[in-house]
Amino acid sequence: MLGVRRPPGSRRRGGAHPCPRGSANQRAPCWPSAAPAPPARAGRRLPESKMAGSRRRGPRAAMRPLLCALLLCVCRSAGGDGPGGSPGAAGATDIPSAPPHRRFEYKYSFKGPHLVQSDGSVPFWAHAGNAIPSSDQIRIAPSLKSQRGSVWTKTKAAFENWELEVTFRVTGRSRIGADGLAVWYTENQGLEGPVFGSADMWNGVGIFFDSFDNDGKKNNPAIVIIGNNGQIHYDHQNDGANQALSSCQRDFRNKPYPVRAKITYYQKTLTVMINNGFTPDKNDYEFCAKVENMIIPAQGHFGISAATGGLADDHDVLSFLTFQLTEPGKEPPTVDKEISEKEKEKYQEEFEHFQQELDKKKEEFQKDHPDLQGHPTDEMFESVGDRELRQVFEGQNRIHLEIKQLNRQLDMILDEQRRYVSSLTEEISKRGAGAPGQQGQTFQQELDTVVNTQHEILRQVNEMKNSMSETVRLVSGIAHPGPAAGVYDTTQHFNDIKEHLHIVKRDIDSLAQRSMSIVIYS
Repeated sequence: MLGVRRPPGSRRRGGAHPCPRGSANQRAPCWPSAAPAPPARAGRRLPESKMAGSRRRGPRAAMRPLLCALLLCVCRSAGGDGPGGSPGAAGATDIPSAPPHRRFEYKYSFKGPHLVQSDGSVPFWAHAGNAIPSSDQIRIAPSLKSQRGSVWTKTKAAFENWELEVTFRVTGRSRIGADGLAVWYTENQGLEGPVFGSADMWNGVGIFFDSFDNDGKKNNPAIVIIGNNGQIHYDHQNDGANQALSSCQRDFRNKPYPVRAKITYYQKTLTVMINNGFTPDKNDYEFCAKVENMIIPAQGHFGISAATGGLADDHDVLSFLTFQLTEPGKEPPTVDKEISEKEKEKYQEEFEHFQQELDKKKEEFQKDHPDLQGHPTDEMFESVGDRELRQVFEGQNRIHLEIKQLNRQLDMILDEQRRYVSSLTEEISKRGAGAPGQQGQTFQQELDTVVNTQHEILRQVNEMKNSMSETVRLVSGIAHPGPAAGVYDTTQHFNDIKEHLHIVKRDIDSLAQRSMSIVIYS
């Protein structure tokens, strides 16, 4: 029976994966384990005379092998070489290898916003079952009972090494969710089926985000890697415990931020890194599981599926990004090498067809509008620069109108305050002569305080009015530029407007505080 080597920290769910020798499917995934250690050689038995002699030489002879071993270790660690002066394995493993070249593959990826087209389809992807694409995400399976959905790439990928970055949310009202979500790389599309919404007996590998504990071992939610050669049924009742190649327990439900999974297949090693969704840091990944010596189909479809059972969660995928990895020293593939002659001819035919349709539309338009035949066609439509300039002017006009309205309101406040100060002054002149003694002096001081405060308010309102007038002048200069408007720096206009608006805001806050103090004092 063949096993799989695993790094420390990963665990195995169940027994070994069945991988029969001489399988008919030569491209089926098969994971050979490390070679067993060779049996120890049977040493010769020393004659009694030599054994006795060694005992007679005492502890000095017994220390010689230890000293030799110590000197050998010191020499290896100092020189970093193995036997014969060549670089040893111990020294070579500590040298970090160069990272692979990453190239984004847009035909095998999707990401919002504007994710779907007008007809509800996702470019380069096919969705099936209860999957619901929207502008910013794809809901693979909604929070209803017994729902299944999936999305798959329309074309096969032929990458020797690749990396996936999947961002998703699994949310539900109950404490326990079901069933889960799966990321696939298989030889054929599994549009619908019983394995997390995808087909059973797949040829490839699936990374399962299993949220429901079917076997009752209390080891869910979990992330499980399961391979198949197209001949094995998935053991759903036991959560694939006897088929799992590697796994880790991670809770990915109801997190404050989206959960991110980075799945890397590089040099026949599949590695799963997970971001649990506790922080917004996109690069905060931790190790989950790893499978070495893994053989998968040379060409396959990428996909993601989800399903619900008696319990239900919303399974939303926000992005699915695919990268092709190229080992250091190898030339990265170019676009010309990837596009075949057949596809080039197809794109050329489509371009010519669109060009013919455009010419027909132009002829029809000219027949329907004979009065516009003498005008150039380009002048009839608005360019991108003209549209942006028009939008800027329209926005400045709206700001201009709002500031004018505020200026009128400030004039009304100023007139009201002036009438109020005049009334107070008349009241002081009438009551000042008739107030006797100390009581009259106190009343006079209070009235003087109120009058001074009102004068201060009037001064601030005037300053606000002047600031607003200056702002109106600046905005008018932008909205209706004169002959020298092209020389004036537009950025300086916006900075001046911003500064004056800050002054107005500060004065309004001060005015509100003083008015409140007057009300409290009164």
